[in-house]
Parts: sequence; C-alpha cells; structure tokens
Amino acid sequence: ATYSLFSCWSERRVILTETVMDTRTATAELGWISFPANGNPQWEEVSGYDENLNTIRTYQVCNVFEPSQNNWLLTTYIDRRAAQRIYVEIRFTVRDCASIPSVLGSCKETFNLYYLETDRTVSESNKGVEYWANAPFLKVDTIAADESFSQVDFGGRLMKVNTEVRSFGPLSKGRGFHLAFQDLGACMSILAVRVFYKKCPSVVQNFAYFPETLTGAESTSLVIARGSCISNAEEVDVPIKLYCNGDGEWMVPIGSCSCKAGYEPDNSNVCRACPQGTFKSFQGAGLCQQCPLNSRSTIEAATLCSCRNGYYRGDMDQPEDMCTSVPSAPRNLVSVINQTSVLLEWHSPRDTGHRDDLSYNVLCRRCHSTERRACQPCDDSVKFVPGKRGLKETRVEISKLRAHTSYTFLVQATNGVSNKSPYPAQQLSINITTNQAERPQAVTSDERSMTSPQGKIIMNLLYRHPSASVVDISWRYSQSQTLLNSSVVQSKTLGVVLEGLRPGTGYVVQVRARTVAGYGDYSKDMLFQTLTDDEYKSELGQQLSLIAGSLVGGVCIVSLIAITIICARRRQVKESIYGDKLQQYNTGGGHNSPGVKIYIDPFTYEDPNEAVREFAKEIDPSCVKIEEVIGSGEFGEVYKGRLKPIGKKEIPVAIKTLKVGYSERQRRDFLSEASIMGQFDQPNIIRLEGVVTKSRPTMIITEFMENGALDSFLRQNDGQFPVIQLVGMLRGIASGMRYLAEMSYVHRDLAARNILVNSNLVCKVSDFGLSRYLEEDTSDPTYTSSLGGKIPVRWTAPEAIAYRKFTSASDVWSYGIVTWEVMSYGERPYWDMSNQDVINAIEQDFRLPAPMDCPVVLHQLMLDCWQKDRNARPKFPDIVSMLDKMIRNPASLKTSTNNIVPAPSHHPLLDRGAPDLSSLSSVEDWLAALKMTQYRDSFLGSGFTSLPLVTQITAEDLQRIGVSLAGHQKKI
Repeated sequence: ATYSLFSCWSERRVILTETVMDTRTATAELGWISFPANGNPQWEEVSGYDENLNTIRTYQVCNVFEPSQNNWLLTTYIDRRAAQRIYVEIRFTVRDCASIPSVLGSCKETFNLYYLETDRTVSESNKGVEYWANAPFLKVDTIAADESFSQVDFGGRLMKVNTEVRSFGPLSKGRGFHLAFQDLGACMSILAVRVFYKKCPSVVQNFAYFPETLTGAESTSLVIARGSCISNAEEVDVPIKLYCNGDGEWMVPIGSCSCKAGYEPDNSNVCRACPQGTFKSFQGAGLCQQCPLNSRSTIEAATLCSCRNGYYRGDMDQPEDMCTSVPSAPRNLVSVINQTSVLLEWHSPRDTGHRDDLSYNVLCRRCHSTERRACQPCDDSVKFVPGKRGLKETRVEISKLRAHTSYTFLVQATNGVSNKSPYPAQQLSINITTNQAERPQAVTSDERSMTSPQGKIIMNLLYRHPSASVVDISWRYSQSQTLLNSSVVQSKTLGVVLEGLRPGTGYVVQVRARTVAGYGDYSKDMLFQTLTDDEYKSELGQQLSLIAGSLVGGVCIVSLIAITIICARRRQVKESIYGDKLQQYNTGGGHNSPGVKIYIDPFTYEDPNEAVREFAKEIDPSCVKIEEVIGSGEFGEVYKGRLKPIGKKEIPVAIKTLKVGYSERQRRDFLSEASIMGQFDQPNIIRLEGVVTKSRPTMIITEFMENGALDSFLRQNDGQFPVIQLVGMLRGIASGMRYLAEMSYVHRDLAARNILVNSNLVCKVSDFGLSRYLEEDTSDPTYTSSLGGKIPVRWTAPEAIAYRKFTSASDVWSYGIVTWEVMSYGERPYWDMSNQDVINAIEQDFRLPAPMDCPVVLHQLMLDCWQKDRNARPKFPDIVSMLDKMIRNPASLKTSTNNIVPAPSHHPLLDRGAPDLSSLSSVEDWLAALKMTQYRDSFLGSGFTSLPLVTQITAEDLQRIGVSLAGHQKKI
C-alpha cells in the first residue's frame, strides 16, 4: 500500500489516503481479463509512455468500425482493507469520433465503470458469454472525456489526457472487489488506474491522541473516533472524541485533556516537564513558573518548590506565594499599673518575616517572691481585654490580678508560619507588682449608680484651657503632676452641660471612666471654642434667617423636583427607541399598523449582553440534552437535541453552539442572532426557545425542523409535490416576510437555503443577525459578512449590489428568486454563470425564465418582484394576497409556460429555455438539452435510438429503463 498526504493550510486540515492499487507502479503485465477474449473486438494490453515519457502498462480498444460493441475489461482482485467507500482515479485518452473517417458503426466517446464485491478472485474460466451478458456488476458511472484528441503533428497524434475520479460504496459484502470497464464503441486508452480510500490521519488535538480512522460509507457520514490523553496529560471533559467526515477531515471536537501539574504545553501537542528551578502546581494550560523567593526545586516536573532553611509556607498560602520566616520579638514593652490592673503597650517587631498576618500572644505568670524563681501560670479569673491570643493591636488591658503580687508578662510575636518553625516564638517580658500605682493629684471621683462587672463606674469629665502645660501629656506618664488650669465636672449621666466658660476662649475636653479596679484612659482630645458676645448675637440672627430661608427654599425645591419629573417623562417619550435604557417596543407610528412591534437592533445597546437578557430566555443547561451532530455553522457545530423545561413536555430542538476559543466579538455576534429571533413570534419565523450563556458551551436553542433547508429538501424530492402544495409553501414564506416587514426588519439574505421545513412541510424563515458589506475591488463581487463569510449576489437586488440599499423591496426581489428555486425544485439560480455575468445580465434586463411546468401567474409574480424600480415591486402583504387568490382558484395554476421572458437576443441565457425539438437530430442531443445525459445508455440499450421512437415512450418504459425519479420522468 502507498500513502498520500494532502495539506490545506487555509484551514490547517490534513487528508490521508491509502492506495490499494496503482497501475503506474506496475513493471510487468497487469493480467486483467477481457471479453471477448478471442476475435478482433477486444481490449489489448500494450506498453506505452505517459506525458512525461515514463513507461506504463495501458489497455486500449478501438473497434469503431464494427456495430454493437460490448467489450469488457476486468481488473485483478483488490483487497479493500476494511474501507467502506472506495475512490477510483482514471487517466485515459479518447479519440474524437468526428476525426475518424469512414466510421460505419456507432462511435462513442464514453465508457462505463462497474464494480463487483466478492471474497475471492473471479477466475477467467467463469467469464463466458452468458456471464458477461447478465452483467453482475454494479454500475458506478458513465465516464465521458473532457477533452478528446484529433490533431496530427509530426506524424503522431497529440494525446489529451483526461483524469476522472469516481467513488462508490458502501462496501460490506466481501473483503474486496473487482473493477470492470465496459466499452460500447470508443477509440480510447486507459493509461492508469489508481484505487484508494480516505482516512482521517492520526492527530493530537486538545492534548488527546486520535488514531487513523477510516471514513464512513457515505460522503456525508461522520465516524466517531475515541481519543486518549497524551503522555503527562489528564482528562478535563469526557468523553474525548472527534468526528471523521467523508472527506477525511476531523471535525466537532468533544472533550479535552490538559497537562498535569508539573508539566506545561509545548507546541500545543506535548506536555513538557518543568525544568529544575521552576514548578507548575495545577493541571491546565498554564506554563511553568520560576520558584518564588526563598524556595527552590531540584527535580524536574515539580508541582511545588520547597522552602529554604529557616523559611516556611503557611497553611493558607498558595504554591505561588513566597516562603516567609517567623517574626522577631516585639519592642519597647511598657506597663501602666493601676492597683490590680495593668496596661501593657509595645512596638511591633523590626522583622515581620515578610508577612502581613502578624499577631501577638500574651502570657501571664504569677510569682510567689520577688526573686521570681517559683512562677506559675495565672488563674483563669484574670481578664485580658481584648484577649490574650491572636491580638492585632499592640496593647492589652489586664485586670482582676491579685493585690500586692508579683507578675511576669511575656508578649510573643507570631505569624502564619510560626507553627511551622521548630523553635519557640520570639518574645519580650516585663515584671510588675500590683497596688503600686499613684493617683493623679488633680482628679477626684464620685460614685454614680451605673454598674459594671468591675463594680460601680465613676464618670470624670475634664475640661482645661489650651495654655495648660500638660495639654499634650497623658496622666499616666506624669502621675505626680497636677493638670494646670483645669477643672473637673462630675456627672451621674452620660451627658453634661459645661457652664461658666469664658467667651471667645478655646477648650480641650477629655472623658474617662473608673471602677474600683482602677482608672481607664482618657478619651482623645476634643477641641472647641466659645463665641464672643457679638458673635452670639449675630449667630442668633443668622439662625432666624436660616429658618425663614429654609421654608422658602423648601417650597422652591419641591416645585423644581416636580418640574424635573414632568420634563424627564416627556423627554423619555421623545427619546429614540434605541436609547441606552429605554430598550422596549413602540407601537404605531410610521407605516406600521397600531400595535405592531418595531424591531430593535441589538447592536444599538451599549452592552449587547443586555439585549440578550431582554429578548432571549436563559435556559438551565441541565434541561438540554445533545444527541447528534446535524451540521456545522459559522460559529460552531449544530446539534439535534431534546429540551425538557421544568414542568413541561420534552420537545426536540436544534442547538447551535459556539466553538471553543472564541473571542468576545464572536460571542457577541453569535448571540446577536438570538437577540433578533427573540423579538419575533410568528408561525413562519423560526422560534427561539432560549439561550445558555452562563455555562459552556454557549448555546442558541431553536425549534427543530425535521426536513432541514428548503433547497436540499426540494432537490431530494424532485417532482414529488403538486403545484398547489408548492404555492402553499411559498405562501408561508411570504407570510413570514410580511411579518418581518411590518416590524421594519430587513432580512438581506432571503434564499431557499435559509428557509427551514418541518415535518408538516411548514416553511419558516431563519438565519438572522449577520451584518454584511459589499466587498470592493474584486473581479467577482460578493457580499461579505462582518466575519468574512461570502454571500452570492444571485439573490440580491441590483440597488443593493450597486448602492447597498437594503430595504423590504430588496427582500421582495430575493423572494422572487426563492419562488424560482421552489418551482425548479432547488436548481441553482442563473446556473453556472459567474457573479459578474449575473450582474451584467440583470443590468441588460435579463430575467430568469420560467422553470419547467411553472404556471404563468407564478412566473409573472417573479417578474413583478424583479422590477428594476424598487417602488414598482409588490409589497409582501400584496404577495400574500396574490398567493391566497391562487390557492382559492387552483384553475389559475394549470396554465403553464416554458417560454423565456424577453431578453437580449445575443445573451447566452437564451439557451436555458425549453429545448426546441425541431432543432435536435439525435437522442443524445435531446437528452443533453434536458440535462439527462445519465440516461443515454439506458435509452439506446432499450431500443429508443431515434427521436420518433422517443415520442412513443410511456411511463412504463421509463420505469423499465431505470428512470425512477418522478421529477425526471416528468421532465422527459
């Protein structure tokens, strides 16, 4: 076997083929079987040269001078190697019949390709006349030459080599097959035959390995391939799988793997171990990081860097955090003793260990002598305020100590790694003895009737003149000094009025409380200044004026508020419907009927996500079940699934997903379609069920349309529907477009491919939300979406092509093209003409002719839709009325025409009309005019060799010769 590898870098896709037979590599006789084996008419194996003068083995036949040729050539047995679909590439030459003089027989320029499935080689002895007459092979195709040779130069013919590729399948009845070539009277040579099948190549995607996978039996088949995580990677989402399509391309990735902790992605397909000195603590796409400060890693694939000696990592620290150390001891510990209470204060350590979770513990020990040799922990009755462990402040009040007793207090500094160190916390100690503090001489006290756990509280209110020498000195630092120029007021309540103060004088006021256990601290200084006599009078006048002014001002403010509210409401009514906050429907106005909703462009919102929240319902992803892939779109895959809303019946739905790795703009554009669909509610508009935006993948969920797109549905059912049913489908499309026009929405891409059909043959308009612009400076103009997707101009009105004028009138033009598509059962508008040819033809007033058996009234409707003046085109309500009249009067649909509309006589499209039989001379020409050349051999083989005989053909004859499609029977 040989392998071929193709690469298309525009999409980064790789296609792998495996060749099971290639005659170009043959060095000996091929040994194929021919029939008839004896006599003059037969295939002959000869040696020859290809166009590059390489020696090749060929088969040739040229029995054009004998009638009724039936020459067969059978290849050797070919092992299919589990492939279900086989491709055959044939290189051949064909002599032009017109260049052969005196041809008496029936000269051909085609041959037939067949295949036969079998488990073993068919021997030549089995190839009698009866065997070949019964022809047990399955036909692949009739193959015609694109070019034939007839010229003679330098004594030899100039050969023109044709290359054709055909495929067939599914293969399942045997381990292999034979190919057979049938010649019916051609002068030709088979230069080379290559037989191969396609594979999706082995690939690493999303850090998962997928093996080579054979394509499916059909070109549209999707074959599931299960993936496995590459070395040093672990699963993220399961199952891990890819789909191999019929062209040997991978698509629709589901699930993924990612690199383990300690490994980083390298070139997106290898998980590389973190080198020494780096680490990666988590699974995922991140890269290895340098070890944090004070840490190191001495091995590869480290998930954590170990701390250096003397440094630690706390219980709540992350692997990315630096290693830290324990703090040093507190500094400058001082005490203030008040009988059996003590206030301890200290400064923070010089070294905090590079942490911000510093705290303090206070340890208390009671000693029996001044020598402090026999100390023990303090009783539980000793009280610490705010506490004795985990203090954040650098002070603590300790009370309920024993009188005349020696104590030792230790203050420890701790942080988040102190419990990791094998050494005790750094601390500072102080020794005190209770009942040694003196009272300030200037302060007296009196008991009041407010109790506390410590006893009765005495409230002292001190006010003093700013000139006092102890203004900035706390009493506890100067226990023996009297507060100068001060007075004390004792109060039994929580408030007091100071009397007898000097006018125009500044005062400092402090407050403190005392219990039987001792004094508390003074409050912070509060500075105020009394008024002078003149200031007092002025202040009183100002207060009276302020009261009067407040009353007048209040009335004015109330009036101003009322006026503001009225103006705001009027302004809100005048604001555009596209305002930032007023995103709601307006009714009436313009050309719309009262009560009709007006479409709101979601891109007018400052935040497009707000439009999604307003117009689309958020669905819980647990209510959505994805079943199978049914296609792919511009943003991701499309699935069939089930939706089971809470408390409602389960329904089938279509699910559009946003592909992985999207940008914020792609997400906005993807969800804009939901913001648009969510505003529509009409039976002929695709219905939005809701969106999933709060989890991945992001999804748009719509109703499921069983028959898919209208164009492909019609092609699959060519000729199966009566005209009245086609008109009913057109009426549904027109009804949906009438609704959109009434909402002032312009579709801009109305085509049969964007119409969906359900199981009841109801047609619904879809594909909303893509903004488009005209691509300039190109030889083949096309509309291009904002994301780069090209849209053909065949459905677009001329003013939209020339001036970008998109209106409901341009949608009417597109509707006329859709009508032509429906009546021609999905044929491509303007056939194989280029876009520029289409633009030129329309400019020359050419219009598409009526499809086969199209009623006159329907073709006239198309022509009305294709009026050059957009104002002369019918409106969608008019179109709906016209179609309703046709449905009510079916007789109007019976008159048909195949005549071409007036067009320039020189235009090539004139040849697209119904063929004029009087100008045709043979059955082959007649079938070619009908585009039915695939039945040429069937007609000739069944005896219909002339046009007079064809005119007598019946429906039974058509069935007998193999014309089974109703549309083809009708056309013939």
